[in-house]
Amino acid sequence: MTGPAPSPRQVADRYVAALCELDPLVATSLGDPAGADRLPDTTPEGLEARAELARRTLTELGTAPGPDPRARRCARLLAERLGADLALHEAGEDLRELSNLFSPVHGIRQVFMLMPAATEEDWSLLARRMAAVPAAYRGFVATLREGARRGLPVAPRQVATVVGQLDAWLAGPWFGTFAAAGPQVLRRDLDAAAAAADTAVAEVRDFLRDEYLPRAEGTPDAVGRERYALAARRWTGAELGAASRLEEAYAFGWDEHRRLLAEQRRAAGEVQDGASPREAMRWVERNGPAVDGVEATRAHLQGVMDRAIDALDGVHFDIAAPIRAVEAVVSPPGSAAGAYYTQPSQDFSRPGRTWLPVLGRERFPLWDLVSIWYHEGVPGHHLQLAQWVLRAGDLSTFQTSVGMVGADIEGWALYAERLMDELGYFAEPWARLGYLDGQQLRAMRVVVDLGMHLGLPVPADAGGVLAEHRGRPWTPELARAFLGEHSGSTTAFLDSELVRYLGVPGQAISYKLGERAWLAGREAARRNRGADFDLRAWHMAALSQGSLGLDDLESELATL
Repeated sequence: MTGPAPSPRQVADRYVAALCELDPLVATSLGDPAGADRLPDTTPEGLEARAELARRTLTELGTAPGPDPRARRCARLLAERLGADLALHEAGEDLRELSNLFSPVHGIRQVFMLMPAATEEDWSLLARRMAAVPAAYRGFVATLREGARRGLPVAPRQVATVVGQLDAWLAGPWFGTFAAAGPQVLRRDLDAAAAAADTAVAEVRDFLRDEYLPRAEGTPDAVGRERYALAARRWTGAELGAASRLEEAYAFGWDEHRRLLAEQRRAAGEVQDGASPREAMRWVERNGPAVDGVEATRAHLQGVMDRAIDALDGVHFDIAAPIRAVEAVVSPPGSAAGAYYTQPSQDFSRPGRTWLPVLGRERFPLWDLVSIWYHEGVPGHHLQLAQWVLRAGDLSTFQTSVGMVGADIEGWALYAERLMDELGYFAEPWARLGYLDGQQLRAMRVVVDLGMHLGLPVPADAGGVLAEHRGRPWTPELARAFLGEHSGSTTAFLDSELVRYLGVPGQAISYKLGERAWLAGREAARRNRGADFDLRAWHMAALSQGSLGLDDLESELATL
């Protein structure tokens, strides 16, 4: 006699528990100490084991009832996310997962920065996990070799970029420097493990440079419509490949670029009479407020988040005590050029953290940092993702972590920047110029990401560096010139961004498409509730749903 069918949450929680066993990096990100001295199987066999787990879970989910909205949301998210993962696996995309942001090489290093390092036992675990790095990196090399054997190489631009990143890691060397902070009693174990790990980094670097890169020559940067649609589903939780949805997104991105350009021109005039946006941005870069020194800048950004929490709590949000803890920290050498955020552990023993890339700088102009820290910290990523952790009793762990959808979280973070603009936090002309520059970059991301990968034509009303290319397909060189013409970011950052768009197709569009859904959902909820609409209550209800795919986000937000 069989028992009752499992609920969607039970199925989802079982999946996460099994995934943590297969991939201890997931366990560490959740704050689960299980497997803290292990690393995942990064070979093709390890990838197939994860795919088989997804297949079994989908079969079990097929029998799971979904009588209430929470169960329905959990089931839909689990089915969509695992379906997207399997589609990528079956296409062989996980055999060429190498870019300047996302790969097992990067994920394995990152996990050491998420682990506790306060006690001798903490460092003993770190040493044992560090000793596992060589095997994990060899497994990843085997996976890349298998991808190349199947005719699934990574484009040379990505390979060369990662080689440069690994050179930066080895200049430390990174693992040796990290291990040097450990206790003397474990010095022999730590030094041996770190030396082996740094040697493994060099072996991956040499493999990529000497063996893989020559085999990848001639591989185009653009992935084409079929691969792009698969990748875009991964980042948006939506099937965008059909019914010209990608072309609609491209047109939306271009319209946003034009709208924001008009706003930038008005803001530039407030900084300097008659100045263009680029001229005004260069002026505030040199003459606007800035902080000298890495530690002083880190502390300043910590203050930005702390003050935002104090100002917003009880007015526009209800910020629980555990969520008030968020740390601004400095990114390690060899990271990508953009700031990023890491979620707190499930018990809040590890707080949420915003990461500042230094890139050799000592002076940090604030005009383009403040809005970014509202995005990465509060009320952006931290407020959403920490709220998910807080509501773990009402949601599956899958909905609050493993199953997160880029369009939801990046859309919220971009909405958070816009909310701060609506609330008057960019009253100073230099600050609003920075906010608009960030918004413009996200609009241009949509245009160039879709334009390059799908070979779409440059719009007929394009001006500036695009004027003589109207109607012709986008190229990486043209995209880089377009970004440089309209962004106030540094050359190093824009170069890194271009590599990112080419290496992680579909991720760049998730920001603006997600923001559009958040704004539309808010407006629909406002219409539905009329005079009873309460923004603070809507924010908290929206932040307590867990992750949603783009196809569900707007409709779910409208009902709150």
